[in-house]
Amino acid sequence: MAQTQYTEENIRSLDWKEHIRLRPGMYIGKLGDGSSADDGIYILLKEVIDNCIDEFVMGAGKTIEISIPGDRVIVRDFGRGIPLGKVVDVVSKMNTGGKYDTRAFKKSVGLNGVGTKAVNALSSFFRVESTRDGKSKSADFESGNLVTEEFLEETSRRRGTKVVFTPDENIFKKYKYRNEYVERMLRNYVYLNPGLTIVFNGEKFFSENGLKDLLEDNNSAEDLLYPIIHLKGEDIEVAITHSKTQYSEEYHSFVNGQHTTQGGTHQSAFREALVKTIRDFYGKNYDASDIRKSIISAISIKVMEPVFESQTKTKLGSTDMGGELPTVRTYINDFIGKKLDNYLHKNPETAEKIRRKIMMAEKERKELSGIRKLARERAKKANLHNKKLRDCRIHLADMKSERRLESTLFITEGDSASGSITKSRDVNTQAVFSLRGKPLNSYGMSKKIVYENEEFNLLQAALNIEESMEDLRYNNIVIATDADVDGMHIRLLLITFFLQFFPELIKENHLYILQTPLFRVRNKKETIYCYSQDEKKAAIEKLSGKPEITRFKGLGEISPDEFKHFIGDDIRLEPVMLDKALSIEELLQFYMGKNTPNRQEFIINNLKVEVDLIDQE
Repeated sequence: MAQTQYTEENIRSLDWKEHIRLRPGMYIGKLGDGSSADDGIYILLKEVIDNCIDEFVMGAGKTIEISIPGDRVIVRDFGRGIPLGKVVDVVSKMNTGGKYDTRAFKKSVGLNGVGTKAVNALSSFFRVESTRDGKSKSADFESGNLVTEEFLEETSRRRGTKVVFTPDENIFKKYKYRNEYVERMLRNYVYLNPGLTIVFNGEKFFSENGLKDLLEDNNSAEDLLYPIIHLKGEDIEVAITHSKTQYSEEYHSFVNGQHTTQGGTHQSAFREALVKTIRDFYGKNYDASDIRKSIISAISIKVMEPVFESQTKTKLGSTDMGGELPTVRTYINDFIGKKLDNYLHKNPETAEKIRRKIMMAEKERKELSGIRKLARERAKKANLHNKKLRDCRIHLADMKSERRLESTLFITEGDSASGSITKSRDVNTQAVFSLRGKPLNSYGMSKKIVYENEEFNLLQAALNIEESMEDLRYNNIVIATDADVDGMHIRLLLITFFLQFFPELIKENHLYILQTPLFRVRNKKETIYCYSQDEKKAAIEKLSGKPEITRFKGLGEISPDEFKHFIGDDIRLEPVMLDKALSIEELLQFYMGKNTPNRQEFIINNLKVEVDLIDQE
């Protein structure tokens, strides 16, 4: 066997932009096409906005203007503007930026000097323009390479920084910005920065009451057990309430304005402090799970030079607040212990509602204790001895893995469909859970059904969400069913299950529907997969003549060799989103309750009939 030569010629040094383009996952997490809220194109947008937020925090610029016409992003702030002599450097030289000087940015969102460099390197076009002291300077880049640099010129424009970029289609395949995800990001920014106005495509986003507004906007008033408890202090803000209907815990946590979707030391400290304060207030050693059951809360803290467990900053690793302040745990415990205790003493009605909620949770937990033990044993035995779950190697908890955000669980119906996906999947990041028959309609049922029903129990065990959403094993949960009446019914039943017992999976954008092609149009030279009648017509015209047309009736009819195209780089996912105009209870009551005549009328009035020519033949 010939030896591979290893000489000086094999050693290569990459410049900053080459390394970012070669290993984008190290800088922005996963790539994606915009169908998921944590796809790379939203991280690019966030990195630019973070710089604008830092200007606002420093008291410079109360408005940020954002527009996304097509595939191009435009962000303009009215802060101090980048120092004109460093306009090129701050977006193209690694480890260059104002945030290393803690005198200027004491509690900044981003401290690594990478943000806008990553945006620059991963954009086919990038422009930065700074205006200050009546002068401006701009620079244009392509794939991180400087193309043009316009030197100082006199201007009457307001001071600030403007960034324009177009994500590179060679890196982000067939991407599209979804306004729903952008708007949610912007709402979080204004919740965390009262007084800031963000204008997105002409719509204004503003918050007066911070995290209190966050909980109010994300939940219907009818679903809340008591008025939101809103506590504020130096470098910390908390909002707390309990849900009347949902079972699990729901947390929105932030550090220096960064949405830490995976929690971290601050969220753990908050959960601990809440339990201790409640126990002390009532003088009872309540079980922690009973206290936290159904809680809906938000916490935001500001930390000096925070340390996160990944580049995308989704989990705080810092244990210290910075400077002469105590640890994160001590700081939060002291704050909650004092402020929440005072609130409960001053608001006895709220305190009584919380006490009753805890007692109800305790009663239900004791009633379910035996069932839960048997359910865990069944789940453990099932995982060992059957093929319900074909797991993957990388999970959401693998914080050091660049691919953790790609972790996906496909929920399939039947052996044939699950077999095709299993043979086609990426075993590193894609797992498969096979359903047996149709799930129950769980609307109106208690949590007891989750443990008694084998399918629900095993699905809960596969997702690892019995105790807490913090233990979720997969970032993406994908319902993969046939595009027929039975498949649609299964989708509806699964969505009902998640809404009834784990609504935060949907609220936090973890649930998706897999889109698979309805038709295959091909001739001897080319094959085109079509997801709609319009795509089929376009494919027939493109291939001309009389191409072969196949109508896929179900996922089981698609061979593994073909299926790999639909769950790989070209995967199409449709996110399941909540309509904020309706509460979860209203939603489930209408679609899954016993109001059959009203539902029939709705279907008839909203039915869109499409004539499938293939099916008619």
